[in-house]
Amino acid sequence: METETLLDRFLRELTALRPVAVWAHGSLAGGDYQEGRSDLDLIAVLPHPVTPGDVWKVAVVHARMRAQPLAAALHCTYLTPDTVDDAARRHLTWAHEQLFKRTVTPVTRRELHSFGRVLHGRVPAGLLPPVPDRELGDFVVRDQRDFWRPAVDKAPLWTQDVWVDLGMVTFARATVTARDGRLISKREALDLLPGLGAPVEVVEDIRRRRYGGSAPPTEEWTARRALLTRGYLGPAIDALTASCD
Repeated sequence: METETLLDRFLRELTALRPVAVWAHGSLAGGDYQEGRSDLDLIAVLPHPVTPGDVWKVAVVHARMRAQPLAAALHCTYLTPDTVDDAARRHLTWAHEQLFKRTVTPVTRRELHSFGRVLHGRVPAGLLPPVPDRELGDFVVRDQRDFWRPAVDKAPLWTQDVWVDLGMVTFARATVTARDGRLISKREALDLLPGLGAPVEVVEDIRRRRYGGSAPPTEEWTARRALLTRGYLGPAIDALTASCD
């Protein structure tokens, strides 16, 4: 399996940084990973504060990985033991083939506690503080209100597969998390969406591309899919956020 080969190579390359832990979350850990379609979402915990030399080593590690199959999908955020408990802190991250900083969200932290896959070193419970249900629920609702709802009004975005897929799936997952305090997989989210009133043809379009493969969409379907998705998500997000006020 190319994914396991890639992970083995990555762990060898990380040796120079002496990580105390490397974890997988997202689909790779949750049992819904689709090789060649899913991202490989990783967290590495380094043994000390990140220095400029460490930033250089991280860049070199990922540059050396670029020739490996699936390497473009490998994303890794770098924590340290003295920063793991700061949910608002932005951490060094390699994703989309570049270095930048981002937070480790309450969703990611809960995933790590619930089903994180230990690739190396210590378990998440030994380093990460737990995520209270209230914090998790508040985060997913805020994300829907402050990020996804404004995005619905940006029509050009919704001609792209990635916005349709993530917008619909993230809404379903947020709904369950806000209501029940639990996380669900992308597959479960797709199963739930029709019952939440989502347009079935859009849901099936996402399912085919994620699990079965399909031909590129026609221009006509892309335009119709965008209208259907935006027409559903706008009111649905409004209702979700209003119910949680």
